[in-house]
Amino acid sequence: MSIFIERDGSVRVLAPVTVTDDKIENAIKAKEYQIFTKLAKWKELNQGKVTREYVNGQSFLYLGRNYRLAIVENQSVPLKLSGGNFQLDKKFLGKAELVFKEFYKEKAKEKITERLKLIEDKFLTKQTSFKVFELKNRWASWSPNNRLNFHWKCAMAPVLVLDYIITHEMVHLKYPNHSSEFWNELDKKMPNFREHENWLKTNGVKMAL
Repeated sequence: MSIFIERDGSVRVLAPVTVTDDKIENAIKAKEYQIFTKLAKWKELNQGKVTREYVNGQSFLYLGRNYRLAIVENQSVPLKLSGGNFQLDKKFLGKAELVFKEFYKEKAKEKITERLKLIEDKFLTKQTSFKVFELKNRWASWSPNNRLNFHWKCAMAPVLVLDYIITHEMVHLKYPNHSSEFWNELDKKMPNFREHENWLKTNGVKMAL
């Protein structure tokens, strides 16, 4: 049985179907102090949440760096990164959020493809494919058929943090849980993974539109 604090502040319990409701409630009560401590930390981190507007000068994250937005006219594509700025065609201001999401999806696919080629060589069990889309409260997940799934927001993370997200999910192909074996294997594959995990905990709230 595992208890998680999701990125939206909700508490989630993962338990086998054979576990009774009473046992789940008792487990939550036993961990009540830790849950409230983590929720307090979540609230503290969420004070840094950024509300972005699609106006000149607004900053947007891409691969760990902030780039200012410039509204332009008569551009060949709705959105591009050029000259150290995001450039958004004025015609697409009405659906700017959708345009940004499509940009991040495309770039995430490109970068994950590139990084996977470097990372997968460390593993005997390989992914069959991967997909980038809107995951509710996760940066990434895995499927029993060895497919990996990534949130489009992963394109906002620094490359080394993206490597951590990929490596984390690759380890899940062997250990489909967060057991001690999982963490030991992750430590072998990426000894400094805690550093990148902490970056996500601290900065994940800023990875939003």
